[in-house]
Amino acid sequence: MTAASLGVPLPGAAVPTRGGSKKVLPGFNLTLGYTLLYLSLIVLIPLSALVLKTFTLSLDQFWAAISSPRVLASYRLTFGASLIAALVNVVFGLLVAWVLVRYSFPGKKIVDALVDLPFALPTAVAGISLTALLAGNGWIGQYLEPLGIKLAFNPNGVVIALIFIGLPFVVRTVQPVLEDTEKELEEAAMCLGATRWQTFAKVIFPSIAPALLTGFAMAFARAIGEYGSVIFIAGNMPMVSEITPLIIIGKLEQYDYAGATAVAVVMLVVSFVLLLIINALQGWQRRRSGGQ
Repeated sequence: MTAASLGVPLPGAAVPTRGGSKKVLPGFNLTLGYTLLYLSLIVLIPLSALVLKTFTLSLDQFWAAISSPRVLASYRLTFGASLIAALVNVVFGLLVAWVLVRYSFPGKKIVDALVDLPFALPTAVAGISLTALLAGNGWIGQYLEPLGIKLAFNPNGVVIALIFIGLPFVVRTVQPVLEDTEKELEEAAMCLGATRWQTFAKVIFPSIAPALLTGFAMAFARAIGEYGSVIFIAGNMPMVSEITPLIIIGKLEQYDYAGATAVAVVMLVVSFVLLLIINALQGWQRRRSGGQ
């Protein structure tokens, strides 16, 4: 009597399942149920509580909470600085990823590990470190301030802190795509007479554009909610260098929970809309690249 006659599958043999399909995990209904339960506990229920708390305000109270001059100034700084930092990280994150993928040099593994440092470093430590470097009496700031260049305790410091914490998102998103890029296509383009710039613009960039957009979106979303690294270097001056998360913290300390949730809902809606737009652009880019 053999294993096959007993209905025991041999090693390496495919296990038949209902309907002829091979399923490693449990069925769709069970896994979908676990997925929805997990997302509800981690994401949907907290966000629903945020929105429901905001509904305790009347329309006039809600508008007053989200449109005061101090709050509007914090919106401009938070979203503007986050956008600038994300755009800077797109450029320099691509350069860092390119160097790590295309070149070999002494200390490459150390540089590669340093890219992940903002992930592991507590944000408060990052803010203190940047302040120690860029303040008027800091290692770098003491030479720049006599020249009229102030990088700490103003919006410049906010942008620098957001660049610091957002760089790894772009590098780690673009790096694997560059590694998978077929170099034969680049060589073929150059053999056909394309310049280096034409090869990059026509062959390389279309393949990494979706990854760049993803890295931009992740860096932008991370910067919008950043708090720890910014408060030490921003100066936190109302109407000048006060970020929106600090406004929310201030309202919570004053026990104005409804006002804090109102400002948080505005940030949530704006961030969600921006991410939807970026995801739509990513989908359009993929379809465009696939049609070429």
